[in-house]
Amino acid sequence: MNIAEINNDLPLFANDTIIFGILCAILSAIFYTSKVGSFSKFYKIVPALLLCYFIPSIFSSLGIIADKWIDVDATIAHLKTTYTHIEGVTNLKDLKEFVLSNNIPYKEYAAFVGSSKIYYISSRLLLPASLVLLTLSIDLKGVFKLGPKALIMFLTATVGVMIGGPLAILFFNFVAPDILTNVEGTELWKGLSTVAGSWIGGGANQLAMKEQWEVGDSLFSIMAVVDVLVAEVWMAFLLLGVANSDAVDKWLKADNSSITNLKNKMEKFTLETSRIPTFNDLMILLGIAFGVTSIGHLVGDNFGSWIKENLPSLIDFGLGSSFFWLIITATTIGVFLSFTKARNYEGAGASKIGSIFIYILVASIGMKMNLNAIVENISLFAIGFVWMIIHVTLLFGVAKMIKAPYFFLAVGSKANIGGAASAPVVAGAFHPSLAPVGVLLAVLGYALGTYGAFACALMMKWVS
Repeated sequence: MNIAEINNDLPLFANDTIIFGILCAILSAIFYTSKVGSFSKFYKIVPALLLCYFIPSIFSSLGIIADKWIDVDATIAHLKTTYTHIEGVTNLKDLKEFVLSNNIPYKEYAAFVGSSKIYYISSRLLLPASLVLLTLSIDLKGVFKLGPKALIMFLTATVGVMIGGPLAILFFNFVAPDILTNVEGTELWKGLSTVAGSWIGGGANQLAMKEQWEVGDSLFSIMAVVDVLVAEVWMAFLLLGVANSDAVDKWLKADNSSITNLKNKMEKFTLETSRIPTFNDLMILLGIAFGVTSIGHLVGDNFGSWIKENLPSLIDFGLGSSFFWLIITATTIGVFLSFTKARNYEGAGASKIGSIFIYILVASIGMKMNLNAIVENISLFAIGFVWMIIHVTLLFGVAKMIKAPYFFLAVGSKANIGGAASAPVVAGAFHPSLAPVGVLLAVLGYALGTYGAFACALMMKWVS
């Protein structure tokens, strides 16, 4: 871990069991108030899912909890024994600048760095388990009937990222050329190529760009912060739009009947099979969810490693990622189980349990966003936000032109910018049964990520 990735001093609570309890308390408070009459008008405007994401980010920004942190005072005291010119360094921002400017190796301050494992556990354990539970009752024919607009909006989102980078650089060439300077001794466009890799595909594609353009660890870490925070701010707006999707669809003149029909069909099936879950039902559901998740990890760990060793040419497609195969395996087995009697466990609350896991994941994602980091790297974030605005403008333009529902716009965007960890969250915000649509589109992002990011990097180099 590079210090550039860290945006928190030692938080008030650094114990994961306490942090998890705080996140669960936040979630319970949100859903309790969402059913209180005096809050009804508020929740008509602001969806509960957005608060599940945003409130943990506020807690992180205030230093109550954190995803990654460093004990600033202890680190400064330790470095004073070796670096006498550290006088004047008193806060995290100064410490980061001092460490980076003096090329201090990570091992010098590693003992004072900490991180939470909650996001890792949520994304590697609860996410695949939720996908299994949410796909148990999936209407696969209904998903395919959603039509080609979902794919069109996904590809539009990809193109938006590809052209957004070079257009953002062109914009700042005229407006504020001083921003477009070398960062950490490396040309800016090289660092931004890693953002493009992440936004079109995922972590594997991001690392491919890092190696392709020889981006240093320090710059890569800074760009990782820009990548995460800009993407999460956009996710907040997407979730806000979910609560007003009917109004957005009306403005787009979109026909969302296929989505509505699928939701209604799933809700009808849930009601028809609904029953009071027994102890056996709940144990069987947990066994299915986490049993399939363990199979997913077994396949992912072994198959991902096998591809890296024997078919390295497939790494560019994201196929060397164990996480990719984990998600694919969990979703595939979930779809297979939807054709068996296991489908009837939807009536015992399969999708409800799956949704709980998703909300815990959302809260852990929110904890990763420290709003203070935006101020510290304002110039780079300015480029990222302009880039995102171009991406969003193109999405709404094409959606308006082809009359695509907001669901396709939101999921198509997040399948690129966020991938398999976030796309099901946004899709599931419309209805739990739609979460697999996000996974299917995210898989395409893995395949296109490296090639789209490479083309984007060349265009950014050309305009720089």
